[in-house]
Amino acid sequence: MLKISEIPTEIVNKIEIIFCDIDDTLSFKGKILPETYSSLWDLFNNNIKIVPITGRCAGWVDHIARFWPVFGVIGENGALYMYMDNNNKLRKRYFLENQKVPETKRKLELIKNKVLTRFPTCKVASDQPYREFDLAIDFCEDVPPLPMEDVQEIVKIYEKYGATAKISSIHVNGWFGDFDKLKMTKLFAKEVLKYDLKENMDKILFVGDSPNDQPMFNFFKNSVGVANIINFSDLITHPPMYITKKKSGKGFTELVNIILSKRKKFILKN
Repeated sequence: MLKISEIPTEIVNKIEIIFCDIDDTLSFKGKILPETYSSLWDLFNNNIKIVPITGRCAGWVDHIARFWPVFGVIGENGALYMYMDNNNKLRKRYFLENQKVPETKRKLELIKNKVLTRFPTCKVASDQPYREFDLAIDFCEDVPPLPMEDVQEIVKIYEKYGATAKISSIHVNGWFGDFDKLKMTKLFAKEVLKYDLKENMDKILFVGDSPNDQPMFNFFKNSVGVANIINFSDLITHPPMYITKKKSGKGFTELVNIILSKRKKFILKN
């Protein structure tokens, strides 16, 4: 991984869209710092569209789409997206419009019981009541940190029942259905941004911090990991192209400052 300070000016000048994770990418120790939230506005005011992509629940996605300076939000690891249209009305799209939710919830309940019996120090994530499609097991947000080998065992329990499971910096998220962050990002780009991602790679940057961001790191040639991604180095086979010096939200702010500084210097020179 290259230092983010080494990102070429010709790359940052082309960026029109930043897709980014939220937990431990925008947040720092569970909070959105003032300077990080301000950096989102700095991007917004420089006509760079921000689209958070998160494992967080539909309830969070609704709030973020309405109140943050973002172009849209992809939630529950690709199960849905929301954005505000030109009339300031919330629009919502499911990846699987006809999913059998009651049957899915029944199977996720079985997985939940199995996981909590095997690892009693874990809990269902506090935002679970506001989720529509997945089950999130908290392994370090509101509970004592679980060893990574145990976290990987939780993934195996999901998979034993035929579910997809991904590890974030705080949760193991699992679901039934052929969707993920990347697939929904492609759909969002096509339907909302009116972009074909492969044809517009030079205009896009992705920022993340954990193993569930790997498909995005692998797909986008302009990808950045905040410094805490090093915590998962043993689990990441497709690292990002660049890495920040600072961790979490401070690293995101560092990235934004570098992007806008390089763009400003280019304008002044020309």
